Amino acid sequence: MNQEVPIGRLQRLTHAVMAGCLGVMAVAVFINVVLRYGFGSGVAASEELSRLLFVWMVFIGATAAYPAGEHMAFTSLVGALRGQPLAMALATAVIRLLVVLGCGLIAWGAWQQVVVGLDSHSVVLGYPTALLPLPAF
Repeated sequence: MNQEVPIGRLQRLTHAVMAGCLGVMAVAVFINVVLRYGFGSGVAASEELSRLLFVWMVFIGATAAYPAGEHMAFTSLVGALRGQPLAMALATAVIRLLVVLGCGLIAWGAWQQVVVGLDSHSVVLGYPTALLPLPAF
């Protein structure tokens, strides 16, 4: 399943965005730890920023991994159906329909969270909490 897939511009962009999120998270948490244990103070926004970036990184990473076939898979069904092309095609179609249904449910739930979060803001950074589930689209 891990075939060589050419890396396109969008995939490079998603990798760069995820690397940026991870880098900012690491620096923010490191600075907060040094300030807290070394100087008895800290940056209040570090925890909120890290949580926001982590959620965005997970959603972007899941979206980027699917076209490349890098998601976790149960290969026992594929192995059992390898000699039966019709059953394999049917199973593949059912699996893809279930994936689309799951994505639709996640998007629907994320939209409900966006609507709920439009009127509330985060405590420290003050960003609208509607930004948290936004990358699920």
